[in-house]
Amino acid sequence: QSKGKKPLFVQLVLDNIWSLYEAVMKRDKEKIEKIVTSLGLRIGARESRHADPKVHLNAICSQWLPISDAVLSMVCNKIPSPLDITAERVEKLMCVGARTFDSLPPETQELKSAFMKCSSEETAPVIVFVSKMFPVDAKVLPQNKPR
Repeated sequence: QSKGKKPLFVQLVLDNIWSLYEAVMKRDKEKIEKIVTSLGLRIGARESRHADPKVHLNAICSQWLPISDAVLSMVCNKIPSPLDITAERVEKLMCVGARTFDSLPPETQELKSAFMKCSSEETAPVIVFVSKMFPVDAKVLPQNKPR
């Protein structure tokens, strides 16, 4: 970088995105056409002629870099397999708040083995886990409060 060289990520990824963004925002038709043909994309005439350049940019990016594919592949690659979950973790996921696993009804406790098997058989129960996360400042966490 000290000699004016760009990092590889900037050269291969960011420069391409920035040049596309700049071409679309400045409405450089020749450059846009060159980019679209080199990527092998099919952009509709409606999106190309739209008054808002963001619509045109969205049409190009949704075909070139579809976020759904990227997110799904990242989740598949990074999230551990449900089959690798420990029994203690299953118990923590099934219990809410200060309740213990032993205080759950017997029917619910029986779901633990099905939870750990991740079976796709017709007779296996369907288990749905709903989670909601809230961003919280680190200062308000119990371990960070002054005593």
